Amino acid sequence: MTMKSNLAGPRGIRAAVGSAAGLALVLGTAVGAAAAPGDTGRPDDAGRSVPASKISIQMFSLIPWVNEVGLDAVLGELADMGYKNIEPFGGNFSGYTAEEFAALLKKHGLKASASHNSTNEATWDQTLAYAKTIGQHYVGSGGFASPGIGSYENVLATAETLNRLGEAASKQGLHKIFGHNHQQEFTTTYTVPETGEVKSAWEIIADNTDPRYVTFELDVLWAADAGVDVVQLLEEYGDRIELLHIKDGFLNGDARATFADVGEGEIDWEPILEAAHGKVRFYTVEYDLAPDGREFAADSFEYLSTLTY
Repeated sequence: MTMKSNLAGPRGIRAAVGSAAGLALVLGTAVGAAAAPGDTGRPDDAGRSVPASKISIQMFSLIPWVNEVGLDAVLGELADMGYKNIEPFGGNFSGYTAEEFAALLKKHGLKASASHNSTNEATWDQTLAYAKTIGQHYVGSGGFASPGIGSYENVLATAETLNRLGEAASKQGLHKIFGHNHQQEFTTTYTVPETGEVKSAWEIIADNTDPRYVTFELDVLWAADAGVDVVQLLEEYGDRIELLHIKDGFLNGDARATFADVGEGEIDWEPILEAAHGKVRFYTVEYDLAPDGREFAADSFEYLSTLTY
């Protein structure tokens, strides 16, 4: 297992979205400033940041805000902040046909980078049809497919399931299926019979899935909280990790991490973004059930789109 060495760095500086200058920057990007956030125009050796076109937001973060003002209004505000992509979860689709949801995205100039939805193999064709209609890139869930990681045999069977589901997605013109980690995929380990090597369930799944059909959405905070050196993992498995959950907070190990707006926790983002550069296609900010979704979305977008690495 790739264990943590020096992942947690100094606490990030709070993005100044609440200030007049910060608000003007966010609004300026939404109404057509000369360059999108992250599109610095500078050569690589002069520093770079994540372009707006690659930033997404996991909508599970915004449930309280959506409940307060409605999905349509929230999507409008996200677009005004500069977001180009969202990552819906299953609940966002409730009450919307695929055509209706696609129209809602189009109305606000947004795209679905991925979604957390069901990976039930019995209804996979319907899931793929919905994703294809809304123009979604990646398919997957907030975890992995069945049967799970309760035994070494189950881990291998889960890899086989992901291969089947991913191949079916590819045949429908979608990109790939992803697996999304929490702590247990890294803290659960097994001895590989052929080699005698002890590996995490995450590593075993990665080693036994077809990269043509299966990728990973690495949740940085949960991986770090499990003791993983995220930079080293990206260097070793970077070609298999096309999505990052940019989740910040404070590491507690067995007590589970607590959350923060991106840039306000103890994750050292610069080396992680450097290791991810050229490999990751979408950087998705997340804060489970953020108590102030509007502030989380604005602060996190501002921080991620202007941080140079």
